[in-house]
Amino acid sequence: MSVEKTINALEKRLTALESEKEVRECMNRYMYLCDDIGIDFPLEKLTQLFSEGAVWEGKGGRYSKSFGRCEGRDAIAQMFKKYTLPPAHFELNVHVLGNEVINVDADSATGSWVLVQPSSFTSGKSQLSCARITAKFIKNNERWLIDHFQTESLFSRPMSEPWDQPALLPVPD
Repeated sequence: MSVEKTINALEKRLTALESEKEVRECMNRYMYLCDDIGIDFPLEKLTQLFSEGAVWEGKGGRYSKSFGRCEGRDAIAQMFKKYTLPPAHFELNVHVLGNEVINVDADSATGSWVLVQPSSFTSGKSQLSCARITAKFIKNNERWLIDHFQTESLFSRPMSEPWDQPALLPVPD
């Protein structure tokens, strides 16, 4: 293989790796912001991660009914807006992603993750949920954006006590 072909192949591989990293950062930013959503949360921080024509949807019986389908950045903002109004919905909300697979093809990418989400609500209830996240991304003006986000319940169960307890952590003496 010629030096020029080798350099071109390496540039292509490097671009794909950098794009994969940027897609991962976009999804991690989205999850971090969802952890923090509450009263007066600035929704533009979240919605700027989506393309103008993005789709956000709950998939399957439980999540279709709970979340529905939103088409367009404005509709996605309206869906999330209810989490920013008093009274606060979440006392604690943590999105933990694992089992990641990201595939990049030029200016588009797909990704899938398993999400584990422990939540406690200001109502005093708590929940443990697990979902499969699948997403499509597009590159727009050198930024990766979510173009289609799907969440599908794998399991969900109410918990009898809040996740965070005031007791000190058990550590060795």
